[in-house]
Amino acid sequence: MSRNKKPKRFLFEEVLDFLKHNGGKSFNYKQLGAAMEINSDQERVMLIETLEALKQQGFVIEKEKGRYQIKESKQYVTGTIDFTSQSTAFVTFSETEEDIFIPARKSKDALQGDLVKVHLHPRRSGRRKEGEVVEVIKRNKTEFVGTIKISPKFAFVIPDSNKIHVDFYIRSSEINGAKDGEKVLVKLKDWRSDEQTPTGTVITIFGKPGEHKTEMNAIMAEYGLPTKFPDEVEYEARSLPTEITNKEISKRRDFREITTFTIDPVDAKDFDDALSIQKLENGLWEIGVHIADVTHYLKTKTVLDKEAVQRATSVYLVDRVIPMLPEMLSNFVCSLRPQEEKLCFSAVFQLDDDAQIHHQWFGKTVIYSDRRFTYEEVQTIIETEEGDYKNEILVLDRLAKKLRYERQKRGSIFFDKAEVKFHLDESGSPTGVYFKTQKDAHKLIEDFMLLANKKVAEFIGKGGKQDGDEAIVENAEQQNKKKENESNKNVCVYRVHDVPSDEKMQELSGMAARFGHKLNLGNKQKIAQSINKLLQDVKDKKEQSMMELLAVRSMPKAIYTTKNVGHYGLGFDYYTHFTSPIRRYPDVLVHRLLEARLHHSTYSTKDELEFLCKHSSDMERVAAEAERASVKYKQVEFMSDKVGQTFEGIISGVTEWGIYVEITENKCEGMIRSRDLKGDRFDFDEENYRYIGRSTHKIYALGDNVKIKVMNADLVKKQLDFAFADDEGSGKHKFVEHKRRRGR
Repeated sequence: MSRNKKPKRFLFEEVLDFLKHNGGKSFNYKQLGAAMEINSDQERVMLIETLEALKQQGFVIEKEKGRYQIKESKQYVTGTIDFTSQSTAFVTFSETEEDIFIPARKSKDALQGDLVKVHLHPRRSGRRKEGEVVEVIKRNKTEFVGTIKISPKFAFVIPDSNKIHVDFYIRSSEINGAKDGEKVLVKLKDWRSDEQTPTGTVITIFGKPGEHKTEMNAIMAEYGLPTKFPDEVEYEARSLPTEITNKEISKRRDFREITTFTIDPVDAKDFDDALSIQKLENGLWEIGVHIADVTHYLKTKTVLDKEAVQRATSVYLVDRVIPMLPEMLSNFVCSLRPQEEKLCFSAVFQLDDDAQIHHQWFGKTVIYSDRRFTYEEVQTIIETEEGDYKNEILVLDRLAKKLRYERQKRGSIFFDKAEVKFHLDESGSPTGVYFKTQKDAHKLIEDFMLLANKKVAEFIGKGGKQDGDEAIVENAEQQNKKKENESNKNVCVYRVHDVPSDEKMQELSGMAARFGHKLNLGNKQKIAQSINKLLQDVKDKKEQSMMELLAVRSMPKAIYTTKNVGHYGLGFDYYTHFTSPIRRYPDVLVHRLLEARLHHSTYSTKDELEFLCKHSSDMERVAAEAERASVKYKQVEFMSDKVGQTFEGIISGVTEWGIYVEITENKCEGMIRSRDLKGDRFDFDEENYRYIGRSTHKIYALGDNVKIKVMNADLVKKQLDFAFADDEGSGKHKFVEHKRRRGR
């Protein structure tokens, strides 16, 4: 992707960010262009247009003819709007600044995720920042899923998302064949300032709400997920030369005679990693982490690569995979299938019996996978010490456990929450629930993938040299080229996870203390060790689910970036994603960066890579939200024939609008609305995640074991409604002494 393909919205934010960080200084467009590495005439024009737009919208001032600086007034900010289900919203405009609260009816014509301009209200003492939207700068999306309600002369589409707080008005000429009550995709046409609701047109009809095909297609449309690859992309994939020639093999390190196998889920079709193992004459174990050489086939500036950039990640819905690459690549050409020669990019380590690294090597290889294992097969071999390649697997398991132990000592945090999966029949309906848990077989693969990711990041980020590299004698032209590329020296795409905030840690520590657990909030390593101990201590206790949830929520989200801050959760100073290029585009970038490093050249610029990092992080978030929506739909569908039944559960969330309960036996979550709490008037205690009865002093608190009755399963809203069962003791029967709080 060339720089002049950068969207205007990104340039808008980039210019504004630069001027903010140089407050009080003014710049002309040439100075800004040089600072931001803008080289094309097309983008210089975009820069001038952006500066003029910023001036017109009140973000910058023209200090003197052609020189711009940030407007000193703090009255206006720009940021992304995030609505609540109550029609209020928050605008995020800086990673370090407090979000701005937007009251209901003060969001103008903004919709979820839009880039907006906010007028800040004067802040009162002790109150949160508050403001109102004065302009929508950039729409996040213009297509929305909802249910159509048709009247004789017009219709309305009621959005599925509770974060879209308005209905869409549809003229009769824009219904386009939809029938009353059907689920549709509506495109926003206009939202005039004198109208309370936006105007739209129906562009897709999904069908009757609540049906499997309707709901899954609607989820894909809601999150902008593609249903198929464009014809030209499929054609290019089918046209790729796939024969592995002797000439290509001669350029690579040959692992075909070394024991190699893959370990994957039983239903996996794309195998992008394999392990090889052999005992060397020096007594060390040589472990090869072999990753599908996707970049051998996926060349830059091709339609295949552009499509992969746009998708950025494979998406795993409950009943299907939406791949990043066409099936020809993901399931055949690149997939490390058994008894087939395959091209790989490998990280090879020589380890002693204590898993200490004595030598490492990175480079292109050719492999032959001897066996395709499932996790279950490997787990049986680990437990029984019997089966194919048992000696190799037992050695790998022992070395992996040594790596894991060292990682834990250095502050790696081990979350071990079960993942909900469904057994589906031929029509896609759920017939049962099961939980995917991490056992030694999963951890074996994970530990060697983590090792490869960590060492590749160090090698690129630190500018490491491969053992055996010869000194390069550079001519004048090469030296000049080296100077030009100096700004991109050692650039890497990192997977980073920042240190959690003190506020989040204090909140977690306070909640843990209520159950008799203590966190050490000293340095970051002590905090990590404390969290690990907490997660172990709560195993099989009533507070387990709650404390695991709070511990996860206390962590910032991991993202991709060229700015390395380390990976706190893993305890690594350097970390990247190298091991899954079939399903993640950042891994493709890392393969290209590593190859460039090995050939003493550079790949791309830091600015272009940062743009791709941001896009990949955004698409990862979209994929996660879509995956959760599909799971939630299947949970509701699974519970739809259980209305009226009673289940044991645990209070998993407490909000001002209700209490969330997760059913113990199947992990399905539903809500008891605060207005439906019986037997007393209950007050919401936000600080302590609980409700307290005014007369009975009955408490419903986060983590309480409760008994619930399923009242309703709404497939359209993907929502389960619960009530506390009649015979439920309903929380803790405690009488609390209320003390009036005094301001200080």
